[in-house]
Amino acid sequence: MNRREFLFALPAAALLGRQAIAGALVPTGKKGVMLMNRIGPSASALFIANADGTGERQFLQTSSFDYHASWAPDGKSVLFTSERNGDGQSDIFRCRPDGTGIQPWVTGASVDDAAVLSPDGTRLAFVSTRDGYLANVWVLNLKTGRMLNLTGGKSTQGDLNGPHGFFRPSWSPDGKWLAFSSDRNTPWRGHDQGRGWEHTQELSIYVIRADGEGFRRVASKPEYCLGSPKWSPDGRRIVFYEITTEGTWGAHRPEWIGRVESQIVSIDVATGERVEHTTGPGFKLFPQFLSTQEIGYHIKGGPEEGLAYTSGRPAVKRALRSPNWSPDGTTVIYEKVIFTARPQNKVLYSWDKDWDYRHTDVFPILSRDGTLAITEKQLGNSSIVIMNPDGSNRRIVFDVEGKGLDPELVRKGLAGAFQPAWSPDGQWIAFGIGTWFQERRHGKATLMRVRRDGTFWEPLTDGTAHSGFPSYSADGKQIVFRVWGEEQKGLRILNLEDRSIRVLTNEYDNLPGWSPDGRRIVFTRKVDAVNFDIFTIRPDGTDLRRLTTHGANDGHAVWTADGRIMWSSGRYGFRDEAALYDNTFQPYGQIFIMNADGSGKRIITDSLWEDSMPLYLQTRAP
Repeated sequence: MNRREFLFALPAAALLGRQAIAGALVPTGKKGVMLMNRIGPSASALFIANADGTGERQFLQTSSFDYHASWAPDGKSVLFTSERNGDGQSDIFRCRPDGTGIQPWVTGASVDDAAVLSPDGTRLAFVSTRDGYLANVWVLNLKTGRMLNLTGGKSTQGDLNGPHGFFRPSWSPDGKWLAFSSDRNTPWRGHDQGRGWEHTQELSIYVIRADGEGFRRVASKPEYCLGSPKWSPDGRRIVFYEITTEGTWGAHRPEWIGRVESQIVSIDVATGERVEHTTGPGFKLFPQFLSTQEIGYHIKGGPEEGLAYTSGRPAVKRALRSPNWSPDGTTVIYEKVIFTARPQNKVLYSWDKDWDYRHTDVFPILSRDGTLAITEKQLGNSSIVIMNPDGSNRRIVFDVEGKGLDPELVRKGLAGAFQPAWSPDGQWIAFGIGTWFQERRHGKATLMRVRRDGTFWEPLTDGTAHSGFPSYSADGKQIVFRVWGEEQKGLRILNLEDRSIRVLTNEYDNLPGWSPDGRRIVFTRKVDAVNFDIFTIRPDGTDLRRLTTHGANDGHAVWTADGRIMWSSGRYGFRDEAALYDNTFQPYGQIFIMNADGSGKRIITDSLWEDSMPLYLQTRAP
C-alpha cells in the first residue's frame, strides 16, 4: 500500500446520546457536531516589504488567516483571500495599500480565491468552485454585479471524467484577455510512476477573451506542469514556471521540497517562441515581469528560499509564500504560514446547516458510552488517547514510547499506534502498531488491543504480515483488518475466541469498517494503476458491491451511526495548482456522504485544503 492510504480511515461510529456530549460541544438547533481533520496551514498572515527585502512589516492591521494577495494595476488597492469568515471558508477581500479599509468583495460557501483586478478596474477575475464545485475562472463586473463563469462552457471544460480545473488567472495589459493554467484533458496519474495514491498534476497555459471567446492553448509540454502565468508589460509574452509532472508531488512534500527543480519560462503569445530565463537547481515559482527586461520569482524551499530576480540583483533569502510585486516593481506582498496543529474541537466553517464542524486529531472513533478515542498524531507521538468529546478527561491508554519503534519515524508521523477501534462493550481498543506509509516496505506492523484503562495490552497477530486498521464486528466477537506484503494482501477477519484468521479478500484492499448493524464491511480497493474506489461486502465474502466509479480517487470510507457512508474524494479535482501547496498529501480531498447502496452522493466540505476523518456526534435523531 502507499502512504496516503493509511492516513484517513475510520471504523464505524456509534450513536452518542444527548446526555453524553459535554456542554461545550452541544450546538443550538442542530443535529450535532461533525468532527473532521484538515491538512493545511493553521495560520497565514500577509507581509509587505521593499523589493530588496528591507522594511518588512505585517500588512493588515486585523489579520486573520489571509493569503494569495495581488496588487490592483493602479497600485491603489490590494486584493487578498481570507478565511476570516470561518476556518476553511475562502472569501475575497479588498483593502488600501496601507492595509486599512478592509472590505469583502466576493463571499459565500464556495471556494473564492486568486483574485486579480482588470487594468481599468471594472472587472474582477477569480477562481471559484461556485455552481458545481469545480475550480473555474469567473469574472465579476463590478459596475453591474453580473458574474460570468468564463471557463464553465462545453468548449473549455474538456473531459469531466479527468482533471478539469482552471487556476491562477492573469489579465493582459489591455484588459482584453485572461491567461490561466488548466489540467483539462489530462489523465489522473499517481506519483511514484503511478504507484502512489496521491495524484500529480499536468498543467498547460491557456488564454481566453474576457467575454469567453477565443479560448486556446498557448503553452504545453508533455509530462510537465506549466503554472501561474503572468503577462509582460507590453502584452507580447506570458511567463510561467515549468516543473515535471512527477515533480508536482515532491513540490508539496516536506521531504522533497528542497530537491525538486523547476525553471522560469516565457513564450511569445503570437508566435510561441520560447525563452528559458533560469537554469540549474531550485524550485522556482510565481514569476512576474517587473519590466520587459526583468522577472522576479519565488524560490520555494532549500537553502536559497526567498525572492530572486533574473536581472542579477541580490536575492532576498526569506521563508515566504505567494509573492506579488506592485505595478512599479518596488514593493512586494507575500504571506507567511504556520503549520502548528489545530487544537482538538477548534471550530471550523460548516457547509451543512444541520451540523457544527470541529477539528479533530486523526482516527477519531466514539464508544457507545460516548468516549472519544484518537491517535494523537498532530499534538503527540501517535499514541492512543481517550477523552470526553469536549476534550476533557484526556488519558493516554497506550503510549508508543518504549515499544520498540524508531523515535525518528515516530516524530515524522511514519510510525505509531494507528486507528483505534472500540469494542462494542467499550472495554477494549484495537489498533495497529508499527511503521506506516512508505516505511511499511521495510518495517512491520502488528494488530494489538489494549484495555480501556490501559492496564493490559496484547498482540492479536504474530507480526509476520504487516497488519492494521481494525474494526470490530457488532457483536464484538470478530475484528476485520487489512494485511499487506509481498506474499499476501487484502482483508482478514480475526475470531477473538479461538484467534483463527480467515481470508475475506485477496485484492489490493484497505481501510475496512464494519457497519453498525454488522451486515456489511466497507473498504477501499485499488481498481487499477491509479484509481481507488469504495466497495462493500458481506462478512462471509459474498455480495461484493462497488459504490464509486469515478476516475479520481475515492477512499477512506467510514460508517455513520444511521448506516450511511462518509468518504474522501477527489472527484471535483484540484482547487489550485498542486505545486503551490505545502506539507500535504492529497491537496484536493473533500468529504462526501452517501447511502449504504451508493445512492444520494453529496459533498459536505468545499475548501482549498485536504479534508478527511469525519465523525458525527449526534445530539438528536437524524
